[in-house]
Amino acid sequence: MQVIWFSVGAGILAMGLGGVISALLFRRSSDKVICWLLSFAAGIMTSVVCFGLMPEAVELSGMAGGVLGLLLGILIIMLLNSIVDKITNAKGDNLHIHHTHEELYHQTSVILNPKKMLRSGIIMLIAIGLHNIPEGIAIGAGGSFDLNLGVLIAIMIALHNIPEGMAIAAPLLAGGIGRGRVVLLTLICGFTTVFGALLGVMIGNISDFAVALSLSAAGGAMLYVVFGEIIPQTVVMTKSRTAPLITLFGIIIGLIMTAV
Repeated sequence: MQVIWFSVGAGILAMGLGGVISALLFRRSSDKVICWLLSFAAGIMTSVVCFGLMPEAVELSGMAGGVLGLLLGILIIMLLNSIVDKITNAKGDNLHIHHTHEELYHQTSVILNPKKMLRSGIIMLIAIGLHNIPEGIAIGAGGSFDLNLGVLIAIMIALHNIPEGMAIAAPLLAGGIGRGRVVLLTLICGFTTVFGALLGVMIGNISDFAVALSLSAAGGAMLYVVFGEIIPQTVVMTKSRTAPLITLFGIIIGLIMTAV
């Protein structure tokens, strides 16, 4: 049960905090600030996968099981992204480069009016909600195997979810939704993390191999989000080396946290 509470903090409370920050600072919000926060979170996530999830997965199932789960997680998140892209890209436009954090989360048109901003926010809400499921699985499976590992994963995912909550809230606020409702929506989005944690706990009670597979699959999904979406997007938006340097700093901090 403790693991589920960790997922509540990492998912619901962290996403909600991001929504609160955007609601309070909406008129002075900055895409660069969100990018820098996401860059740092990307480094943290990379560390927890490479130095936390994967070593445990390999220890439990061997290298073959770890690699299999890693590939499975990448394929699952690619499939989810493909589904979201097809839903939001009805005209068949190809998305090559993201110019805003809205486009990063599968909104292909330039946002010019409140209606489009609202649509963008809703799309981001769905996409990030889907991305939160494998993160929750990592918390649940990791915590069922080792409570300290579950705590570590939850903390690092919380650091990642705060800027994501900010990114969801910004277009919703611009679309005309009230601050209270926006915060509520970001809280609701975090519930998928709890759902993933419940799945992770159930999987973790099957066997050591199931734990290893769920840990490595969650790791693959997280790495895909980091290297396939967050890092390329932050480079495009900031047009500088600052974001990658912040990511490297996040990796170092994450390494220190996993070693403690």
